[in-house]
Amino acid sequence: MDWNFSLANYGPVWSFLVQLGLLLLFMLLGNILRRKIALFRKGLVPSALLGGTVLLILNMIVKPLGFNMVDKQMMQVITYHCLAIGFAAMTLKTEKSLHKTSRAQVVEFGALQGGTYMLQAFLGLGITILLFFVTKDGKSVISYICGLILPLAFGQGPGNALSWDINFTNTPATQFAGNGSFGLSLASIGFVVACVFGVLYINLQRRAGRLTVRSGRPVDALGDPVAEDQEIPDNESVDKFTIQVGFVAVAYALSFGFMCLLGVISDFTNSIAWGFNFLWASIAAMLIKVVVKRLRKHQLMHREYINNYQMDRISGFAFDLMIVAGVAAIEINDIRNYILPIVLLSVIGALASFVYIRLVSKECFKGFENEFFLMSYGTLTGTASNGVILMKEIDPALRTPTSSLYILSNFPAMIMIAPLLLLLGFAGKSLTNAIIACAIFFVLWLVYTLFLFRRRIFKKRYKDMPVVEWQDTE
Repeated sequence: MDWNFSLANYGPVWSFLVQLGLLLLFMLLGNILRRKIALFRKGLVPSALLGGTVLLILNMIVKPLGFNMVDKQMMQVITYHCLAIGFAAMTLKTEKSLHKTSRAQVVEFGALQGGTYMLQAFLGLGITILLFFVTKDGKSVISYICGLILPLAFGQGPGNALSWDINFTNTPATQFAGNGSFGLSLASIGFVVACVFGVLYINLQRRAGRLTVRSGRPVDALGDPVAEDQEIPDNESVDKFTIQVGFVAVAYALSFGFMCLLGVISDFTNSIAWGFNFLWASIAAMLIKVVVKRLRKHQLMHREYINNYQMDRISGFAFDLMIVAGVAAIEINDIRNYILPIVLLSVIGALASFVYIRLVSKECFKGFENEFFLMSYGTLTGTASNGVILMKEIDPALRTPTSSLYILSNFPAMIMIAPLLLLLGFAGKSLTNAIIACAIFFVLWLVYTLFLFRRRIFKKRYKDMPVVEWQDTE
């Protein structure tokens, strides 16, 4: 076959760029819709979600005519990789707190994230186990495992929900046929939940006089400056942004090597290798940060090569692309038999998360509980971007410690969430395993909750009681 760049070689030459171009085009269209339609703008609906929805609807219209705009498999691949790329970029950021925070607050934020994941896991799994028993003698059996995708869809977005949806689909014991669309649908609903509940909360609290917007000039991302002392300049022989992309690429390359290693060790390690690409990418990014810090300490590296602002841009682009691709990859036919569990999981998951996060915010983060609630609820039902957008609606200058707590709590949160990730493969092997996993999630949720409410339970004021270190002044 002659090699050239014509349409004769559309697959290897043009297919990926055409699909990528569609994603970017509809992302821009989503931004236009958000800017021009007040309902979307005031509802803080992400532009990427709007763009993906329009692309999904348009593809549904033209598909019966024999024209398929969306390559579903490629969209799933983009969603899968963008999750890990976004996590790697977020982890590579240097943890520079804008406010003084206590260790207790940092650990409590991690415990809240772990507790919310466990709450969503045991509720979701409990709901679908019950539905399985109700429907197991009928024609349309609802899988017992699909509820476990709820914390992945709400807490981590389309990438991990897609990955484990496909893993469960490929496991005969689960009797599940989501084909990726079930997880992507739940994740898309999670974005809507974050926006709708967040905006309703702001409006209701403001009308009740329990919420005030803190004055100040908005800042970028989580408050990180664009340039800092000792950073490499923009006019180097290699562009600063290229250096940032290089760090992210090295982190993902290391994680790929580690996944390959796990894949050949045993069947068990292979089962957990590929579904956690975002976790291995985060760990690799942590290792890179340790190496860079050591090199700086021993004066072997004299400049600050990692730029927080640009890492935010990389993660933001990756997550936006992930959302558009994830929504566009939904296949309506794959979720027709799962409408009931999707509705139940979405409603119960949204309400339970709302109540739990609200109670913890009032208990542990007095003085800035509204900001903390909005950040946490947006993050644990949508993405970190949803959380930041909601929080900055009432704290545009980031005067409260919420953003600093989010940055510093990544490591404890990862430890708190680890049991859920480790039990995913175990739960999918049989109904008995799923019931055992559900019980473990409940116990872990109880442990995390007891820790968060320890002051009220034991009537004791701890020495490390969280202290708000900020001033609401210009």
